[in-house]
Amino acid sequence: MGFGVLGVFLGLLLEVSTHGPHAVPRTSWRHQDLELMEFSEPGIFNYSTLLLSDKRDALYVGAREAIFELSKKNVTVRNNKVQWTVAENPMLMCTLKGKSKERDCLNYIRVLQVVDDERLYVCGTHAFQPQCDYLNLADFSLHGRPEDGRGKCSFDPSQSFTTVMVDGELYSGTAYNFLGSEPIISRYSPYQSLLRTEYSTSWLNEPSFVFADVIREGRNQAYGEDDKIYYFFTEVSVEYEFFGKLLIPRVARVCKGDLGGQRTLQKKWTSFLKAKLVCSMPELNFVFNVVHDVFILKESDWRDTVIYGVFTSQWGNVGLSAVCAYNMTAVEDVFSKGKYMQKATVEQSHTKWVRYNGITPSPRPGACINNLMRQQNISSSLHLPDKTLQFVKDHPLLEDPVLPIGNGPRLITKDVNYTQIVVERVQALDGNIYDVIFTGTDKGVLHKSVVFEGDVHIVEEIQLLKNSEPIKNLLLSSETRSLYAGSDSGVVQSPTAFCGRYSSCDDCVLARDPYCAWNRHTAACVSIFDAPRQQPRNLIQSLNGDADKCPSVSRLSLKDYRHVRVKPGSSVELPCLVPSNLAQVNWKSNGSVLTEASRFHLIGENGLLIYSVAPEDQGHYECWSVEWAPAAGKNFTRLLAGYILTLDLPPRPPQQGGHVTTTLGSQETSSTHAAEGNASSPVDTSSSLSSSGSSTPSALPSSSSSSSSSTSTSSSSSSAKPHSVEAREAEVRLLPPLLKDQAWGVHAQEAFLLFCLALGPSDVHIHWLINGHTLDTPIMEYRLPVGQREVLVSSWLREGPLIKDARYHCVAEASTGNDISEVDLHLTIGDEESIPSRDLNQWRGALTEHEQLLKRWEKAWESCDGHRAL
Repeated sequence: MGFGVLGVFLGLLLEVSTHGPHAVPRTSWRHQDLELMEFSEPGIFNYSTLLLSDKRDALYVGAREAIFELSKKNVTVRNNKVQWTVAENPMLMCTLKGKSKERDCLNYIRVLQVVDDERLYVCGTHAFQPQCDYLNLADFSLHGRPEDGRGKCSFDPSQSFTTVMVDGELYSGTAYNFLGSEPIISRYSPYQSLLRTEYSTSWLNEPSFVFADVIREGRNQAYGEDDKIYYFFTEVSVEYEFFGKLLIPRVARVCKGDLGGQRTLQKKWTSFLKAKLVCSMPELNFVFNVVHDVFILKESDWRDTVIYGVFTSQWGNVGLSAVCAYNMTAVEDVFSKGKYMQKATVEQSHTKWVRYNGITPSPRPGACINNLMRQQNISSSLHLPDKTLQFVKDHPLLEDPVLPIGNGPRLITKDVNYTQIVVERVQALDGNIYDVIFTGTDKGVLHKSVVFEGDVHIVEEIQLLKNSEPIKNLLLSSETRSLYAGSDSGVVQSPTAFCGRYSSCDDCVLARDPYCAWNRHTAACVSIFDAPRQQPRNLIQSLNGDADKCPSVSRLSLKDYRHVRVKPGSSVELPCLVPSNLAQVNWKSNGSVLTEASRFHLIGENGLLIYSVAPEDQGHYECWSVEWAPAAGKNFTRLLAGYILTLDLPPRPPQQGGHVTTTLGSQETSSTHAAEGNASSPVDTSSSLSSSGSSTPSALPSSSSSSSSSTSTSSSSSSAKPHSVEAREAEVRLLPPLLKDQAWGVHAQEAFLLFCLALGPSDVHIHWLINGHTLDTPIMEYRLPVGQREVLVSSWLREGPLIKDARYHCVAEASTGNDISEVDLHLTIGDEESIPSRDLNQWRGALTEHEQLLKRWEKAWESCDGHRAL
């Protein structure tokens, strides 16, 4: 392909990532806020293979060189453990082949399958020489007679593969050799010989297997069809030539009763066919072409079965994940009626495979044995004619794709990489059955979604794993109503619902969780499975999120508003925790809606930040939540928090004839002023400027990454001058907020900003020091004349991430004196939660808008003129 096509394609990626539809979880739960059950043991890692046993009430876990039996009801309870290590010789052979002794040449347990009530079949990578054995459940011990695991288990612990046990036979999709260059789909049976795919790129071309399972047809069906095993994987396309390796998601099928061919395809699948699995946004012509996991939601009748898969694009910078669903009938139609493809013969063609338009042999190539074939004396694949077998050998690829339900994804999320999926069907109180989708991510997060009238609503996201790492396996038990997640660091058990965390009826209903309902009598959000069956009338549930069904409650009264007192010039945060990520927050001040137009009010995710509080900021503040419920077609508004903000003014000092006390920074300087003119002329001696304080109803955003201490000193001209306009203008003052009041916003992980404001004569200037040395960092400065003789100077210092402790000085100097503000920053590297929120970073960035800031100070300074001597 030419660069023009590549450019168009990259432009499409940008369009999709920017303007494509993205779903957002309504509620977010942090790991430390939830009561989750976790299991791990010191020195053991990679708990990535999980198997649930309903009969034994157990969860079996395959880890690195160990197999565990945990209680299904409480995974913190370990019932049994067996270790399976690698002997010295195999480990030496592994290292001689260039593999890491500490990482690769160990035994990663990757296969756990039930053989019968007494045994499990287990396989491990065993230092790149895979082995399998039987595990006796009675005494939880290995037989000790390992079998060759090639074709059953991957050589490489990081290589994707899949297995499923069907009636005592192991079906697998993996690589058959050390290099991983010979992919096969195979069946290992104690009753018959090995059956496998051809070594041909037209059959399998660098596949990455993710899932396999059996779909039972039922012997009593009218057509006498065989049971089928379906494989899901991503492989390199053989159909098209691309500027790179183009990946294609596939679904392949083999018949359980396949015995191979008599002459053609001996000991090879005669029923192997594969088709393209489509998950795309048709309106943007964008395809999600990598499948990561599949879950088959089975029903008693296979026609009602639905297949769910999680997909991404092979170009990961798009940052999108999708969930697509497929009807089993659509899959069956493609395999039983779809057109075949064949290799193209036209030279220089970008299309390497085209539709086969010739005559198709009979019986249909790749079909399972059915009653119609039996009537033709074809009772097994050994009796199929060579013409049919040769055709399926040369034409394993079907042209018709498997299209998703609704012709598009059920769910698309941005900046999320889904790795695992499980689905459960839940009957809600309205009598309808809903599909609830649980998807795990590569960051240890779980998304829970519900399908409602064709649309998907993400109920919540849960930080399931303590660390930000991929969820490598995800299982669901309807019996315990629990999810089990396996990762490199351990196993986590989580309930399928967190109903009790919704504190109000509005939240419980707006969550749209089919597991949850509001109990009128207990005034609590409860699980519908825990509520008494005879009391459904007491429960409120609405899957469209109609919170009008909730009983009316009295709103927050004025006497319940929180009183907050702050010092003039300081900054204050008014917290408001919004329970929904879908809600819009509106702040009102004395009845008027606040907007971002005023840069001194920053509306953030967790509250309102008022910078440099002035007298006009006093009054009532209200935080309102407005949430749109699209399925109900309504907006729901709630008052979440109320505050009464007042200024904490210092007491006026007593009047003393001819003396004025002025507060500068953290020290007081006193000067004697000679009265001019008539002695009876009124002189206001209460003029003062106080240093910035900091007061919040709880605490300002803090960081474990930094702590600070600060001092402020001031020196001025020794000559005493009358308290007049001229005298005041000759002084040098640093105006609040001083450095000490900005230190809480500084942290080690990001660039930061410090600033100084100074008022003084025309020659005033600001310079910065770090540990006593002048800074070379570029500094922004802005000067604004105030009155006839004074200048207001603002200086911004931008620094990169800090490495060590430092003392910063901001020095305002002029011919008449100087003023100094300093701060000690003691920094340590903390976790992500110690980093100030994005809102605070926005606040620091907003300070660069000079005009608003300077006008505010000019106005404040003019208001002080009414108190000075005339």
